[in-house]
Amino acid sequence: MQTIQPETLDSYRTTAFRLCEAERLQNVEQALEFVNQCGFVYFWPIKGILFPSLWTAVVGNREVADKHDDPGHVTWGWKDDMLDKKQWYYAKILRGKATMVSLATVPYFYALSENFGEPEEDYLQTYADGLLTREAKTVYETILREGPLNTIALRRAAQMTSKAAKSPFERALVQLQRDFKILPVAVAEAGVWRYSFVYEAVHRFYPDLPVKAREISRSKAREHLLTLYFRMLGAATLAEVRKLFQWKPVDMERSLQTLVANGGIIPHCQLPGQSDSYYTLPSLFT
Repeated sequence: MQTIQPETLDSYRTTAFRLCEAERLQNVEQALEFVNQCGFVYFWPIKGILFPSLWTAVVGNREVADKHDDPGHVTWGWKDDMLDKKQWYYAKILRGKATMVSLATVPYFYALSENFGEPEEDYLQTYADGLLTREAKTVYETILREGPLNTIALRRAAQMTSKAAKSPFERALVQLQRDFKILPVAVAEAGVWRYSFVYEAVHRFYPDLPVKAREISRSKAREHLLTLYFRMLGAATLAEVRKLFQWKPVDMERSLQTLVANGGIIPHCQLPGQSDSYYTLPSLFT
């Protein structure tokens, strides 16, 4: 069993997460470069999940500020301004949280979704299989029928404007984003706060995405995403990997073992004074 030197791991993550002040992002062009380099990152840090985020790459390893004038909130403007540019993919994906994915990486996520080639028909089978809620089906059908709609107009068109329908509607939005059926493509001045996402069907906004994903098997998709993950983290326990991706245990184990067999990661590594077993990049021992 090999031992990981804590300072080596910390240094690796500091570089990968852009935590050093000299390496922090200064503009949207650098943000795009960061997303492309990583493959996928969170927009904001998520409690309990060790993973790069746009926020920490701008301001360092500190909590998201409540004050709207905090310098770190420049990321909010970058995200909104880029929604319609098709330079990266933004939606609530990993654990239903805001995730930014490079265009080169998004086909691998799409390949793991419940989309099989005919997005305007496949959802009916997904619904029949119990993998899509009735509310999500209604919201998706509304977008398919009406085209892009802001959140306020979408609730109205889907006939989900009651107070009781608010939570089911919001859960439907997240479910549809996690399964790559819809995504925010703009911001509209609507609602009490004059701020509302405009949602569109993924296959209409990125028409080439289903075609690109069709050539990627689910096993290859998981292996590719795990490879990117370890390039960012350097080392992680099985529990940490499961917590982020939430794949079936059998699929996770098989994909990790493939990476081990290919020499991409080393299993059964430890940090001094800890009993947890880590999968680790070989480069951390050179």
